[in-house]
Amino acid sequence: METETPEDALSYITPIGFSYYASTSSMTPAFYQSLLDRHWRRSGSLLYRPNQRQSCCPHYTIRLDSTLFKPSRDQRQAVNRFNNHVLGAEYTAAAARLYPRSRAESKKRETEFDLVERIRESEREHLKAPPEPAHRFTVTLEEDSFTEEKFQVYENYQRVVHKEGPSEITRVGFRRFLCDSPVRRQVLATPEGEELRLGSYHQCYSLDGKLVAIGVLDLLPHCVSSVYFLYHESIHKFMPGKLGALREIALAKDAGYRYWYPGFYIHSCPKMRYKIDYMPQYILDPETLQWDLLDKHVLKLLDENAYVSLSAERRKKDKGGDDGTNEDSDGSEDTGTAESGSERDGRESKLLFDTDMPGIATLDEIAALDLDQMALRVDKSGPLFVTSDLVVWNTQTVSADGGIKSGIAELIAAIGPDLVDSLCLDFS
Repeated sequence: METETPEDALSYITPIGFSYYASTSSMTPAFYQSLLDRHWRRSGSLLYRPNQRQSCCPHYTIRLDSTLFKPSRDQRQAVNRFNNHVLGAEYTAAAARLYPRSRAESKKRETEFDLVERIRESEREHLKAPPEPAHRFTVTLEEDSFTEEKFQVYENYQRVVHKEGPSEITRVGFRRFLCDSPVRRQVLATPEGEELRLGSYHQCYSLDGKLVAIGVLDLLPHCVSSVYFLYHESIHKFMPGKLGALREIALAKDAGYRYWYPGFYIHSCPKMRYKIDYMPQYILDPETLQWDLLDKHVLKLLDENAYVSLSAERRKKDKGGDDGTNEDSDGSEDTGTAESGSERDGRESKLLFDTDMPGIATLDEIAALDLDQMALRVDKSGPLFVTSDLVVWNTQTVSADGGIKSGIAELIAAIGPDLVDSLCLDFS
């Protein structure tokens, strides 16, 4: 039977190690925003949701509110240092004579660091001319398509910064990882009448006509999500990683996305600590999927514990140290589902429901859903079907480990039951 084509096509995979994986051929920005806010991230077309409770180095979702962000002294200095390099002393002196600031403008500049204004100060399109700056610096937001010029920056970055060998740096890998995203590009009209670009983009930085850095971004309804940032070694002295982060925050603030998502945060990994140099950050609770301020109290908990849930900490405090969960000897929670994974069919189950992944729907909750009318694609050029059209559908249950129905049930549990109607299961 034919149905209207859903907007988001996913294929479920299985829980592997400490994460649940799925793949996608197409997603709307709004759908991916929903996944981000449920601890998902993407790597190319592969989607994954980590199990923070089981992992030795839990991945946490964090975000920054750009409207509240105040750059630190070293962040301000990085912007000013790069601007001075691009503009040059001669341009700065001549521009001051030709285009003098008013007394109010000068006072404001001395007392306030306007990130959006300062970050654009060296961009060619925002300069007043004449005179000519020492260097020509441009920043453009382009489609995330492959070009040889982009690959050359990628090759240099992976080789110099990540010490990868020639066999590890390929055009196919670059394209799969950072180009041709499944997040589709759209233009959204805001209530203020502005146009908000959504989808996957490359923010390209060029200096004197040469591409020197690329910010790979997912622009979503409520955030700028940083996928990857890469740069050429020729600009290393200007702290390009810091400049890229500040520019992405400025984009979130100026264009109206508001939040900046710097990617998963792993507290035990020293290389990740730079992400919390930008404040105020908020951390997504693994269990309630609510946001909490990432303050000194939370950082102390992360220092002392591999797994942290602020909601669990609050329950413990309310109950005098007991959070009320029934934990077995390995610390996992009893989710209260209808069947025990260790006893199902007399063998150990590999179902997601029998793991202790926090924040997912239980087997009982999924069993209560009507999954019969989920859209299904078995051929890219053929008609759409629904799940109940499958020959084996009515012979299986959501708790039968290894069956199609249980695989679909796991996917729905991992992404959230409320997203069922926007999915198309892709078996093609």
